[in-house]
Amino acid sequence: MKNAHEKKSISKYSRKTWYKLDLSAIVYPTLQRKDFSSVYRLSVVLKEPVKPEILQTALDMTLPRFPTYKAAIRKGLFWRYLEPNNRPGPYVQADINNPCMPMPFKANNRYLLRVYYHNCRIALEAHHSLGDGTGGMCLLHTLVAQYLRLLGHDIGVGGFILDINSNPDPEELEDAYLRYSNAKVRPPRPSEKTYRVRGTKEPFYTLNIIDGIMSVSEVMKVAKEKYHVTITEYLNAVLLYALLQKQESERHFRLRPVRIAMPVNLRRFFPSKTLRNFITMIYPVIDPRLGDFSFEEITKHVHYYMQYFINEKHLRGDITTNAATQQNPFIRVVPLFLKDLVVRTFYARVQDKNSSAGLTNMGALKVHPDMAPYLERFDIYMGQPFSSRTNCAIISFNDILTVNFASSIKEADVEKFFFCKLRQDGIHVKIESNRT
Repeated sequence: MKNAHEKKSISKYSRKTWYKLDLSAIVYPTLQRKDFSSVYRLSVVLKEPVKPEILQTALDMTLPRFPTYKAAIRKGLFWRYLEPNNRPGPYVQADINNPCMPMPFKANNRYLLRVYYHNCRIALEAHHSLGDGTGGMCLLHTLVAQYLRLLGHDIGVGGFILDINSNPDPEELEDAYLRYSNAKVRPPRPSEKTYRVRGTKEPFYTLNIIDGIMSVSEVMKVAKEKYHVTITEYLNAVLLYALLQKQESERHFRLRPVRIAMPVNLRRFFPSKTLRNFITMIYPVIDPRLGDFSFEEITKHVHYYMQYFINEKHLRGDITTNAATQQNPFIRVVPLFLKDLVVRTFYARVQDKNSSAGLTNMGALKVHPDMAPYLERFDIYMGQPFSSRTNCAIISFNDILTVNFASSIKEADVEKFFFCKLRQDGIHVKIESNRT
């Protein structure tokens, strides 16, 4: 344990520091509506029921180690920023049936995260302005590790588990985009409109969850032996196939491309310890106007797309394109309300129409060996979609792979096509849902 002087230095550090929103985080508050917040959820299922009083103590001890999460969002004249939040809370709560509820900035004592419990599950919900899934997963692991320590278990530090008594590494708090936005070219963004899933929109407080739980080894065998691709490429191809099936079932007069918006964790390619946002988007696409695509052709297309676009050079160019707007001297002095108007209009009319669905894959989760024996599985949800569609998130731990769909429409046709294809390929899938 650190001494009292070191603990005091952490408190002093967080009390005096404020942070400009990172390059990705700038967009999320702009899109905030009464019925929409950019909230994602990470959860872990333990092997024993959660004790909420101990979980609250663990949260109180853990959160000060993460100053960009123990924060409130504020408006300036030109930009928003995060400031330290020393108000009481946040308080752990019994879980709810509709996760990822909108997160008003002034509610919850201005905290932009929530912690829930239910039976053996601990769930963390965070506003995307604070950080991406990797940063959130680091907070969740550190919280669970401290919770298990309070129960008497010996849990070490390392990987996603940070030392709650140490000072934050300055690199954890940086806007890593700015360090790597130095390519000599700015690749353009996809601009063509894509197929949009049509459905009956649910009330804004309703989020339909469908989880598919399966064996990693089964999925890997099908992906590698039958289609000669990775698990990520295979599941991307299955989602594109499901979207094509959905569009065909609607008998549109005019077909459109189906495109997936897929975040890439840039830490895999650019050294950074940042706990803030450090992702960029790629867009695997199939255009049915070119002809009928077999599933084998879709898997090959996705494979070569990934090979071409997911590398350090292309991703650096993408970072540079994203950073160009923020670094423009004229835009820097435009008042915030005008920036909001332009960004909101562009996103609603152009950016949101560039993809048919969202898919994120955190891959095989590496867990500290001291903590692994107490854990059953993980789940991840992208949260409420901005428009009427479905989002898909994938994560695996040991031999359990979960595919978590979150949708704001009543119909679940895309999900049905998706899981039917997995079963056709011989993969056993257990389905869970928050709906009857």
